[in-house]
Amino acid sequence: MSDLNSDDISISITSVFMKIVGLWMAANRFEQRVRNITLTYTLIAILFALWIQMTDFYYSWGDFDACLFTACNMLSLIIPLCKILVLIAHKNDFLHLIVYLQRKFLHADYDDYERTLLLGCKRQCTFFICFFTIFTQATVISYTVNPLIANIGRNESDRILPFNMWINLPLTLTPYYEITFVLQVLSLYHIGVSYFCFDNFLCIMNLHAATQFRILQHRMANIADLIEKRKQEENIKVNVNSPCFATECYIILKNYIRQHQKLIAYCNKLEKVFNMIVLMQLLMFSLLICLVGYQVLTANAPTRTRLIFTCHLSACMCQLLMFTYSCDCIIRESTNTATAVYSGPWTFLPMTASGKLLRQDLILIIMRSNVPCCLTARGFFIVSLETYTSVLSTAASYFTLLKQNSENTNIS
Repeated sequence: MSDLNSDDISISITSVFMKIVGLWMAANRFEQRVRNITLTYTLIAILFALWIQMTDFYYSWGDFDACLFTACNMLSLIIPLCKILVLIAHKNDFLHLIVYLQRKFLHADYDDYERTLLLGCKRQCTFFICFFTIFTQATVISYTVNPLIANIGRNESDRILPFNMWINLPLTLTPYYEITFVLQVLSLYHIGVSYFCFDNFLCIMNLHAATQFRILQHRMANIADLIEKRKQEENIKVNVNSPCFATECYIILKNYIRQHQKLIAYCNKLEKVFNMIVLMQLLMFSLLICLVGYQVLTANAPTRTRLIFTCHLSACMCQLLMFTYSCDCIIRESTNTATAVYSGPWTFLPMTASGKLLRQDLILIIMRSNVPCCLTARGFFIVSLETYTSVLSTAASYFTLLKQNSENTNIS
């Protein structure tokens, strides 16, 4: 099963980029070999870029702005590298999440209202994925175009590359310059893809899981309407006070309880696969936003360099919002299940054996829903929209300290 075969634009786009990175399902052995080769190339591209930046950081030591520029690039490399290594360790669970998303979420049987909810989810996913992808790709393009603009009017011996390389070769001369430029751009593109594709798919899975909770809420709150509609189609008179009606409600509720348990298990597997990624990403986000913001606002850099980091900052802000909002949706919708099941038909059901069992199960659902499903940073804290403001507040504090340190360095 190599594709989701979905009309969801966000999933179609994300699946293409996931195949480029090499972490996707394979239909046969040949595809699996291609995935392994692609994944190996991705790791080599990231390690190659990381070696370039670490070398540049070493030779730039003492130049404050140059070190910050290189540190920002190094953080942007470490984040996707850590994501790939974690997902390789949880590859089977990650692929199971994708298969479950296809079979249970995208191709299930829905009524008109539920299809409306699913369509709204797809639109949200498309909005976030397109914006984040555009900003990240714009950053990659800016890195590529920057040296081309800077080289206008320069001699062949004075040309610059997208990133400094400290090796004993005449890299400014033909054909060394062209070969090095192509190698850096190819590496840069793969890094850009690996930077956003995993967050895109996590956002898609989170929003679809939250939508499934909304669909489950709709079904639980309208059990009686579902039975009445079915009886009317069969030309059978409905008596809501009859023991048979209570038995049917209880049977349907048991099916919804199983759906609820499966959704909880799905969210728990999401937590298992992504909690380490969440922790590493949030630990680095504050510092990354601080360094990128410094390059945009205060660094002594030309306009074309500021444009690179403007796109990068926009991508970081969009990434953080998309990430925290999707996690917050799961928290809210899993908690709202308690309100939905309480709005069901239990008030007018007779106190038969099925009616009593239904009320007992209703209490258990409410108790379980009071413990929301969520993604955590390795159990240290829950990720929600409050995390977004906390990260931005921390980044602002780092930025203030960095700016003061920069001013003191310039004065001395």
